[in-house]
Amino acid sequence: MAKHGTNSEDYSAPLKRLLLAVLILCLTGLFVLWRIDSPRVERFRAQVIDTIMPGFDWAMAPVTGAVTILRDFQSYQRIHEQNQELRRELRRMTAWKEAALQLEQENAKLRDLNNVQLDPRLTYITGVVLADSGSPFRQSVLINVGSRDGIVDGWATMDGIGLVGRISGVGNNTARVILLTDASSRIPATIQPSGQRAMVVGDNSANPPIDFLENPDLVKPGDRIVTSGDGEVFPPGLLIGQVAQDPGGRLRVRLAADYERLEFLRVLRDHGARRVSTPSGLILPETPPEAPQPEAVTDPTVPPLSDAEPGSGSEAGNG
Repeated sequence: MAKHGTNSEDYSAPLKRLLLAVLILCLTGLFVLWRIDSPRVERFRAQVIDTIMPGFDWAMAPVTGAVTILRDFQSYQRIHEQNQELRRELRRMTAWKEAALQLEQENAKLRDLNNVQLDPRLTYITGVVLADSGSPFRQSVLINVGSRDGIVDGWATMDGIGLVGRISGVGNNTARVILLTDASSRIPATIQPSGQRAMVVGDNSANPPIDFLENPDLVKPGDRIVTSGDGEVFPPGLLIGQVAQDPGGRLRVRLAADYERLEFLRVLRDHGARRVSTPSGLILPETPPEAPQPEAVTDPTVPPLSDAEPGSGSEAGNG
């Protein structure tokens, strides 16, 4: 058995070398044949290709499939890169969309400010709301205009629709605005069309009550409320809101100004109004009238005293 195995190995090695030599000769011959430039050889090559190549489709199938997979993978890679780029572009466009919406809202508010019809004698300056008080006991906001812009205490402020409050405290670059809803706010008002005079009193709620109404029977919900101009606190005719009635039956004001989105405020320059410079300047006259001097009452039966009479009496008394 061992001898038989050794003989098989002895025959297989020369056979492999022989097959290798034959393969090399065939390939060399095929190469030489393919390089011969002759019409006959060209026709022979064409016949060989036409005969052999159709039968080799099965052999080319794996190569074709591999090339297709490679192309599909490259196409998928390009699609993935395009998808990532589109995602980045979408995020950028989303940011631009948010910015555009904010600008559109600000533009709409500014247009509302410009559409408010005011007395031609009133000029104004527009300021941006910086912050609010953030306190339930004080309703006020801070705007970015101050004494450098000519702002004066007591001037009225409006948003795009109605009255918001008045200036109370002016700095160089900022000013404090007390809102109509603040508990310290008292606004003389006129209710239209009845012409009733009243007072809009702030109570730190969204709808301040109406007090000191002359005749409540002439007022109904939905009536228009404007400033009356009494006391020269505000210019007359500024829109405050509409009359509303709470569940308890008390008349309140549905404010025209949008207090939820106060971003821009218009400060009205009321140059014709008297400025309040002292705490009592709003209720006392600037120069109080002098008290009249009482006139001397003379009795015709009593002779008038002369300058010498007191002295004479004194001397007589001493004597």
